[in-house]
Amino acid sequence: MSEIQEMPERESMDFDVVVVGAGPAGLSAAIRLKQINPDLTVVVLEKGGEVGAHILSGAVVDPCGMDALLPGWREEADHPFNTEVTEDQFLLLGPAGSLRLPNFAMPPLMNNHGNYIVSLGNVCRWLAGKAEELGVEIYPGFAATEVLYNEDGAVVGVATGDMGIEKNGEPGPSFARGMELRGKYVLIGEGVRGSLAKQLIARYDLQKDREPQKYGIGIKELWQVKPENHKQGLVQHSFGWPLGLSTGGGSFLYHLEDNTVAVGFVVHLNYKNPYLYPFEEFQRFKTHPAIRGTFEGGKRLSYGARAITEGGYQSVPKLTFPGGALIGCSAGLVNVPRIKGSHNAVLSGKMAAEKIAAAIAAGRANDEVVEIETEWRAGPIGRDLKRVRNVKPLWSKLGTVAGVALGGLDMWTNQLLGFSFFGTLKHGKTDAQSLEPAAKHKKITYPKPDGVLTFDRLSSVFLSNTNHEEDQPVHLKVKDMELQKRSEHDIYAGPSTRYCPAGVYEWVEKDGDEVFVINAQNCVHCKTCDIKDPNGNITWVPPQGGEGPVYPNM
Repeated sequence: MSEIQEMPERESMDFDVVVVGAGPAGLSAAIRLKQINPDLTVVVLEKGGEVGAHILSGAVVDPCGMDALLPGWREEADHPFNTEVTEDQFLLLGPAGSLRLPNFAMPPLMNNHGNYIVSLGNVCRWLAGKAEELGVEIYPGFAATEVLYNEDGAVVGVATGDMGIEKNGEPGPSFARGMELRGKYVLIGEGVRGSLAKQLIARYDLQKDREPQKYGIGIKELWQVKPENHKQGLVQHSFGWPLGLSTGGGSFLYHLEDNTVAVGFVVHLNYKNPYLYPFEEFQRFKTHPAIRGTFEGGKRLSYGARAITEGGYQSVPKLTFPGGALIGCSAGLVNVPRIKGSHNAVLSGKMAAEKIAAAIAAGRANDEVVEIETEWRAGPIGRDLKRVRNVKPLWSKLGTVAGVALGGLDMWTNQLLGFSFFGTLKHGKTDAQSLEPAAKHKKITYPKPDGVLTFDRLSSVFLSNTNHEEDQPVHLKVKDMELQKRSEHDIYAGPSTRYCPAGVYEWVEKDGDEVFVINAQNCVHCKTCDIKDPNGNITWVPPQGGEGPVYPNM
């Protein structure tokens, strides 16, 4: 990289606030900043080639965040909230049958009345239009790859990655230097397990005195179904089969407009068995008698996957650091039992913007806006997460049946009495530490895909429109290849070949040795490898800006 080091310094642009990530949190922060003070200069960086390209969620949205940010949105003709929830169903699945749980037994916060089934990518495209109307500059196709610090150790901006680096690490003919975007404050809204958030959490020890963050892998397909199999506004959640009772997870079917159905499956990444294959569990789920009828005669339109933060209230890191703050899924604000996080993402962006706008108005810059950290737990985000804080640890410790039952009871006591008999439970291990050696488990045999209802990974990745320039450095960094062979392969039987929903990783025999092959061009940026590798030996970093999946309506 000596040639790059000899290049002229990067060009620099100055703003009042730099926002990393054009998701619900980042765009909401940008909008709120300009609502408060139109003279503030605000820029949003987005690694996807367009806003929404890398956005994937269920999604059933609680509109409380949108009501707070844009109070008149319901009167507008072009908003993307077209399908209001009309019916909730909760199913416990067994191998051959299902039991519908009565709605009256579910805690009130699980009720989706007044919520909307949406494409979150389309919501972000709509929010981006709002932001640009207010004068926010949005730069899609620019991945922030480096945090900039001043001599006091405070964050003063970010730099985008150099473009046109070839696989050997040297500049190619299309090489272009990245840019520095400097600001009085920087907001990090990269989403789950973002590379800059990970660095900042480590540098400033933001996880100190918190529980480890927990994660799930969510895999989703969008289908066009026959009209007789469609019921616009229906929301159906399930848990149980095909997962064993000791493995956490569940499913969703959301009936949108135009005879489309979003189907998704979430596997909690604290599973123990290295032979578990989340993608195949999802495919198998669709064959259940209570599920498969929805898709008979239908056509699969889209596919994608992403990690989900599941640690909740006790795992949220300290949000502030000198010069900025974490917002949205970078902060881990998902309400796990509700499978919802976008409302808290919007609220976190709005709150951070209000505190930062006040700091700038007071003449401050590049200091720690501690008001964000000291006040979030007392506000709507804290109240939302606190009352469900024990659901995930109860499920993890007691399994699906007992854990879900006690989690429901705990939500009821929080709702009715304002406290929990359990206090605040701990998560304990990280998801990587939860994996057990293969010798303790049996292999799982999965049926072959039929190409009609069930599919293989590569044909699925094709539907995600994923693309990476092959002649660039691999953006999935393995620290120690010998450790990968000695441990990930020899002890854990190569779980990377199964936990990845895009077929990125393979162990291939070459000259009598097993070689770890990384098909980085398949990567859908879910970050599961960065979370679940048993040795923390794989690090995800952004590829060149604009690359990755292109989700049209996920």
